[in-house]
Amino acid sequence: MADNFTKNRVVAAMSGGVDSSVAAARLVELGMEVIGITLNLSCATNASDRSCCSLAAAQDAKKVADQLGIPHYTLNFKDEFQKLVIDDFIEEYKNGRTPNPCVRCNQFIKFDQLLKKAKELGAEYVATGHYARIQPLTPFSPSPLSRGKGIGERGYQLLKGKDPKKDQSYVLYRLTQEQLAHTLFPLGEMTKEVVRKKARELKLPVAEKEESQDICFVEDDDYGRFLKKKIPEAVKPGPILDQNGKQIGEHEGILFYTVGQRKGIGAHGERKYVTALDPQKNAVIIGEEADLYKSEVAVKKVSFVSGKPPGENLDISAKIRYNSPASPAELVSTDEVKVKFKSPQRAVTPGQSVVFYQGEEVLGGGIISGGW
Repeated sequence: MADNFTKNRVVAAMSGGVDSSVAAARLVELGMEVIGITLNLSCATNASDRSCCSLAAAQDAKKVADQLGIPHYTLNFKDEFQKLVIDDFIEEYKNGRTPNPCVRCNQFIKFDQLLKKAKELGAEYVATGHYARIQPLTPFSPSPLSRGKGIGERGYQLLKGKDPKKDQSYVLYRLTQEQLAHTLFPLGEMTKEVVRKKARELKLPVAEKEESQDICFVEDDDYGRFLKKKIPEAVKPGPILDQNGKQIGEHEGILFYTVGQRKGIGAHGERKYVTALDPQKNAVIIGEEADLYKSEVAVKKVSFVSGKPPGENLDISAKIRYNSPASPAELVSTDEVKVKFKSPQRAVTPGQSVVFYQGEEVLGGGIISGGW
């Protein structure tokens, strides 16, 4: 660790929302030397105020920083975000997969690029407004500096946030031991209601601000319009096939479809759903509700928070998307990693992440490559 680190200096990622603002405020209350930083990623100046990287968001973050009496800077990470997040998002859709860009943003931008910048500023930590926890950092008292050196040889544990309705550990499963050692989650022990109350007590200018939109670089969450604009050459009509491979219709382009979707596939006499996408045939496959359920999931690009894969199969619970509940399963680590669910899961979607849990702990996760 560099000798010029200041142990109580922390860079607070400030998106202009209530969560990151209260996170920064809590650090100030703890007596830490806080530097507020807003990331300029990809939002245009006319982007929605609900976007975390819009001009309005940066202005809100500056207002909060001024009120808290801390310095505030806006850093341009547009090139890095384009290369590491947006380009991957587009490529995944081109190949019939449905990615979660928030996972890559956290992995490569907030806890890599921003952490490097924090170290250049002599800061020991990066803090964000995520609802998650890091052990041995237990309740945020008396100080984050009491976290110690980790838990034995295992190092740091990543845990779910205390608020089950806001837990964001799903999008953090790729954090490494090194990143966890230099990360603070001041809201991990709080609920959203308590955070709102704290913002009102502090009279923060963003206390009543709405939640930010899902994906900051897709205006109005219209993925189809965004992709059609970015890669018009990939928008090609093709066949809609039934479960037996028979053509029963035509689609406008596989970019506009994802597993589990019902709209936009035409009328077929009864309710049908997208069950798979075949980029080689440029085909959308549809079927019954029952065809959506899979018991086993193949996983690629697997990452474990401890840095080491388990040496044996494990009983776990797993989530196949951010808003789905965790379900009992077995993690099978053989030549390839698989998750075997005790109960079939609906709409297993290639490109999404499957995240492994044991109780409150996040073990790791990976990208879904298929299901059966």
